[in-house]
Amino acid sequence: MPELGSIVSKVRSKNAGPFWLTIDVFCGDSDTFLRVSKSLKDEVVAGLYGVDRQLLKRFDIPALNVVKFSVPRPVVQGKRTDRDMHGAGWGCLLEELEID
Repeated sequence: MPELGSIVSKVRSKNAGPFWLTIDVFCGDSDTFLRVSKSLKDEVVAGLYGVDRQLLKRFDIPALNVVKFSVPRPVVQGKRTDRDMHGAGWGCLLEELEID
């Protein structure tokens, strides 16, 4: 099975405020969007980021060929134990996920 990053245009993560991270999957075209949208299971994504499924927010945006996830940050942004102040390092986890 291919890794998500090998079939989409880009996977990007960033801050969504001091308490949330957002991960965007840019699919590039509608066929890839449909494939990714059907293959990415919320339970798997929640497990990957170590959050309760109820806290995962998912947005499928077909007009833009984007699948977006928001998850709570493990620590508040800027706290001494925050190792990724900008939230840029979280997308690689999803990028390496194998999908159908």
